[in-house]
Amino acid sequence: MRITEYEKHDGLGLAKLLRTEEVSPVELMDCAISLAADRGQAVNALCNQDYDLGRRLAAGAELKGTFGAMPFLLKDSGLASTQLASDVGSRLFAGMKAKVDSTLNTRFVADGFLSFARTTVPEFCMAPTTEAVQNGGPTLNPWDRTRSPGGSSGGAAAAVALGIVPVAHGSDGGGSIRIPASCCGVFGLKPSRGLVPHGPARGEGWGGLAVDGVLSRTVRDTAAALDGIAGMELGQPYAAPERPDSYLEYIDGEFDRPLRIAKWTQAWNDIDVAPECLDAVAAAERHLAALGHEVIEAPLPQLKYDAFVDAIIDVMAASVAMTVNGYVRLVGPKDLPSLLEPAILHAYRLGEEMHAETYALAINRFHSVARLMETYLADYDVILTPTLTQPPVKLGEISMNDDFRSFRKRAGRYTTFLAVINASGQPAASVPLHWTEGNLPIGVQLVGRFGAEATVLRLSTQLEGIAPWRDRRPPAVASPH
Repeated sequence: MRITEYEKHDGLGLAKLLRTEEVSPVELMDCAISLAADRGQAVNALCNQDYDLGRRLAAGAELKGTFGAMPFLLKDSGLASTQLASDVGSRLFAGMKAKVDSTLNTRFVADGFLSFARTTVPEFCMAPTTEAVQNGGPTLNPWDRTRSPGGSSGGAAAAVALGIVPVAHGSDGGGSIRIPASCCGVFGLKPSRGLVPHGPARGEGWGGLAVDGVLSRTVRDTAAALDGIAGMELGQPYAAPERPDSYLEYIDGEFDRPLRIAKWTQAWNDIDVAPECLDAVAAAERHLAALGHEVIEAPLPQLKYDAFVDAIIDVMAASVAMTVNGYVRLVGPKDLPSLLEPAILHAYRLGEEMHAETYALAINRFHSVARLMETYLADYDVILTPTLTQPPVKLGEISMNDDFRSFRKRAGRYTTFLAVINASGQPAASVPLHWTEGNLPIGVQLVGRFGAEATVLRLSTQLEGIAPWRDRRPPAVASPH
């Protein structure tokens, strides 16, 4: 298979070719590895590559699941894989190997995904950009290499945008699927809390903020992937919400009535929203109206945003302390100042000094946000917001070379509409509907009621039909033919 042919298809399209024997798993893997070594290296999107593993997996693959034998990339988030090392973007964790596969990785394998590398992240996945020292330099946005591809799933979004793989693993604890989806012009869905498993080694991340999912070029690939990975695992702390028999089968249907959609064009604390991001919302509103839905300029829920950001900072700092101390107990003393970036080292010290009451109050604040948002959505089916308050930021603009509080507050002004939805546990997608005059992608966010992934995916599919984006690609990167 020629790379030009490989790039034409989404994951389901390639899976169909596998099943009709028009292409082999080895041919797909060869295309993916060639693009990874070329385009992936050009923007520093991959780490912990094992191309020999990828070729062995493809050579011995039997078609299974929805995707057959599809080249795939795991985010360097620490998601346990016995085959691929993970650094979590940190010099402290360089080359860490898991002894047991995560439940999610097992489900990816069962659905036909063949992982041959990790995608780059910021240290401990705690930034809306991907600029970890461990990666040897920043990951670059394929649309403009002076800008960030977003974070923390920045490498994953860049890889999908560049066509290396049609679908890649991502995770989202404060916008980390939706931020890079917006910055790189791909589709990214954050599932509801409890829908995708965390186990068996842990039950939650960041006090329930963090969830796993995928990024893809087409909505249907995300729907199909969710069919394979969604559902409770034994003993998990959160119940999985009710779901349809198949998201993929649901997305092409019609709603039984026009949706009532709340539109947000202002941010809490009068945080500035760039004109380009408002233009994206306006374009989405026009498309939604053309589809027959009702879009209503709606007031923001009454949220104390500064206090909410402080709660995120406290929970993240506690997580850093727990993660670092657990690892050090396992492997022995480490020179932390030489192995952790300044913001993360400061977070570690904050976590070490934190009172139990501070952590408990932060969790209570998250729970109050969940009640607030679900009550708000009693009047609407979906919320439409800008994904980010600004276009993709320049590299170095949000830097780990700062104290952790200042760093996270700056991030909170960029990702204002996102982490709130992590606290509420609701599904939300970044949909790539708009590009600036300078050819930068700008996403819009669709937020559904808890457990309403099907609604968000169907509405995203309708938007994809009226304003298709799958053939929009970043500026050409030299590649083999």
